Amino acid sequence: MVSFIVAAAILVALYIIIYYNFLKGIPCRSDTSLRGKTVIVTGANTGIGKETALDMARRGARVILACRNRERAEAAVFDIRTKSGNNQVTFMQLDLASLKSVRAFAETFLKSEPQLHVLINNAGVGSGSKTVDGYNTILGVNHLGHFLLTHLLLDRLKQNAPSRIVTVASMMYRFGKIDFSNLNPPGNSVIQQIQNYSCSKLCNILFMRELANHLEGTKVTCYSVHPGMVNTEVFRYMTFLQKIFFLPFAALFFQTPSAGAQTSIYCAVQEGIEKFSGRYLADCKVQEVLPHARDDAVARKLWEISERMVGLQSQ
Repeated sequence: MVSFIVAAAILVALYIIIYYNFLKGIPCRSDTSLRGKTVIVTGANTGIGKETALDMARRGARVILACRNRERAEAAVFDIRTKSGNNQVTFMQLDLASLKSVRAFAETFLKSEPQLHVLINNAGVGSGSKTVDGYNTILGVNHLGHFLLTHLLLDRLKQNAPSRIVTVASMMYRFGKIDFSNLNPPGNSVIQQIQNYSCSKLCNILFMRELANHLEGTKVTCYSVHPGMVNTEVFRYMTFLQKIFFLPFAALFFQTPSAGAQTSIYCAVQEGIEKFSGRYLADCKVQEVLPHARDDAVARKLWEISERMVGLQSQ
């Protein structure tokens, strides 16, 4: 019995050391006020997005929660208003799995909101079948929906410069590969879904890299971020059996959504990082990416193909 208690104590101590030294992450320490600014956060009804929106609201911003599920989003609006004391928090319908919905959101926003200073492309999924437009859900939501949304709001961001675009990527980009002959593979198996997720996160990084080139001289800057390994609902479409194995591990070794939001917050508010536009950050620091994530030729081609896929160019 004594040996069991000692062993358990050692395991707990080891877990604490690992968590606080390698898993917890670094907080954003900027005290920048966003009073008078307008911020959009996609997927802000839960997880990293909700914590990011809460921080923006606490800084005095007008915050738009761009979400698919009205009931959950309105509950999040109430919660954020209560915690922040800021009543300038509102919900607007956005389903990133539908290009029609993305266009409708942008049209409604541009008609009703005169300003936009920060766009945080946070929403993401790690599994799913197909979007209404026929793309695999992971590519459609994580990359194509945000690609179109960013383009449709770009003029408003330029009009309100200096402004910023933050896209939540992932270190899973390391395992991604852009295959232009098959950019929209099915996601019928767990392995395929992991591959699609990794590819979508690589797309996020390449998109921000190429976007930075297009934004030179506009005082609009953009960043991709790795939030850390975070216990969120990104894998909400997992089967029951998959969740049994995944969720206990996530609860022990993944960060909280609040910790995971810190680098997104940093890129939205930190002064003096404009020179890093187009770069990838983690733990509130610029990180060098692997060669396949800084290939400018691939980034340009991905941009052109993505334009056609979302209807910004003719086929």
